[in-house]
Amino acid sequence: MAQNFDRRRHPVRPDLAASDYEGLADAGRFVEGEVFQVKADRLAIRPEPRSDRPIDTEALCGEWLTVYEQTPEGWAWGQLDTDGYVGWFSSDALGTVAAATHRVRALRTYRYPAPDLKYPPLGLLSLGSLVTVTGEVETRGLTYALLGDGSAVVANHLVPLDDREEDWVCAAEELLGTPYLWGGRSSLGLDCSALVQLAAQTGGYDLPRDSDMLEAEAGEEIPHGDPAALQRGDLLFWKGHVGIIAGSGRLLHANGYTMTVAFEPLGEAIERIAATEWGEITRARRLPVPGKS
Repeated sequence: MAQNFDRRRHPVRPDLAASDYEGLADAGRFVEGEVFQVKADRLAIRPEPRSDRPIDTEALCGEWLTVYEQTPEGWAWGQLDTDGYVGWFSSDALGTVAAATHRVRALRTYRYPAPDLKYPPLGLLSLGSLVTVTGEVETRGLTYALLGDGSAVVANHLVPLDDREEDWVCAAEELLGTPYLWGGRSSLGLDCSALVQLAAQTGGYDLPRDSDMLEAEAGEEIPHGDPAALQRGDLLFWKGHVGIIAGSGRLLHANGYTMTVAFEPLGEAIERIAATEWGEITRARRLPVPGKS
């Protein structure tokens, strides 16, 4: 049986595959998988079980992973529920599953062992991380959300899971200056496609992870011959790169040129990128207005 499965999106290997692929793929064995929740602030996902390999992406605290294999060396292989990404990660970062109620909307927020900002924090949660809120308490005029594991975060750094923002590009603009990190998917460091995915999430969009996936699937394709006609929130693609039209002739993107999330004059960016390995614009896409077909 021919196997054409993208390793980033399908839990299929020659020796092992998810049970859903039985009859569709050739594999030595098929397993059901076990669901875990990420308990680390961030969890690197790699193409191989090797710490010296570049990361493909990251899972954020509170996200779910279906694990199909764990090794004695402390590696696990599985699939991230949020965007379906498949890879290898440390099994030490996996915990029991709890249903999330909120996500982090601040760029980042400290998680404290008790509802008091004077305590040494347990960790730093990124924009997009998921938490289970069990209650609230006020300490010296500041309201904290109590989490399922007994820790606490500042309550106004969170929003309910169904919260939607009309202009999701604002969230991308809040990330200005964030360091560029290949495979990064948090407000501490991210790449071009993660900037789009994380920011668009605040507007209610569930987008795929990598730029080629976004180019093929995000919203609808629109003409890109006249860059001046592009609207705020439109996505502009090059081979291996994506940027966000911020309006007023500006491109917002996480890029290896400035090594940050940065604004760049659109015309200058198009000319500069054309002279690099990324070449000419390949496509533009527009996300639908939420609630409208």
